[in-house]
Amino acid sequence: MIDRVDLWAVIIGLGLGSFLLRFVFLGIIGSRPMPEWLLRHLRYTAVAVLPALVAPMVAWPAGTDGVFDLARFLAAVVTLGLGIFLRNTIMAILGGAATLYLVLWITG
Repeated sequence: MIDRVDLWAVIIGLGLGSFLLRFVFLGIIGSRPMPEWLLRHLRYTAVAVLPALVAPMVAWPAGTDGVFDLARFLAAVVTLGLGIFLRNTIMAILGGAATLYLVLWITG
């Protein structure tokens, strides 16, 4: 178990770090126009978040204790393929989910 003082130090530290990160963009830079190069890079932030959240679940799935799982890998490949081909996020997610459940049902 973690000591209460250590726990609260981590919680307060993470809260301050989160606040400072947001304050830099909203409080300090919020009223000024941002440079074009920064806006161009910020456009890719949302695109990078979903793969960053999903990649660990595909590479080291918790459902199989970190062992490679064909069903999750195929679902990720189908999701990526549908996303690239259809350019529709919802259809890609639904196709990946359908693939995951179909392969899990087939393999038992």
